[in-house]
Amino acid sequence: MIIESRFHGPAGSGNGGWSAGVFAAVVDDRGPVEVTLRKPPPLETPLTAVDGAVLDPDGQVIAQVRRIDGFSAVVPPVDRPTAEAAAKAYPGLVEHPFPGCYVCGPENPDGLRIFPGRLPDGRTAAPFRAPADVVPATVWAALDCPGGWAVIAPGRPYVLGRIASVVAALPRPDDECVVTGAMVGGEGRKAEVHSSLYGPDGALLGYARATWIALPPA
Repeated sequence: MIIESRFHGPAGSGNGGWSAGVFAAVVDDRGPVEVTLRKPPPLETPLTAVDGAVLDPDGQVIAQVRRIDGFSAVVPPVDRPTAEAAAKAYPGLVEHPFPGCYVCGPENPDGLRIFPGRLPDGRTAAPFRAPADVVPATVWAALDCPGGWAVIAPGRPYVLGRIASVVAALPRPDDECVVTGAMVGGEGRKAEVHSSLYGPDGALLGYARATWIALPPA
């Protein structure tokens, strides 16, 4: 396994959702599978899987992958005009901890460009046009940042720590989809979030539950 540099999140490491989707293939990239990130996924580095652990060339554990029982973590959908309106107020357009992020970075013209804005009820929503090449990891990536932006605040960056996903179906290239996210709990530096991806016809394509971890103050 290799996380290519174009799928980066924080500088020098892979986007958490995409990386988790790649790692999930060790078991089943359609899920339900849970991936726990132990270290930032390195870019352009050969990684191997041994007994559910993803290891770097030095044998350090980058992630742990396990099959889990089915779960429900569905965030209700919104129509596309509502998602488009929310995206115009995406906080990351003004201040973004990782502006080159493959999923939600406004400075990445080749990324997925999912810009989750906040709805009045606290959920996030964003439109998402599926790229030309769609694989299960694309859905894992799309389910990543919309949950995170339900908790990210100015001066308070978070990173993905753990994500469990179910990929019910893949969007077709250029499908106009909608992603929603919500915070459902948390304690201390940890925040628990859910996210869901819907196709153009409103069908639920995938959903996830995740733990995001606030970075300590600089």
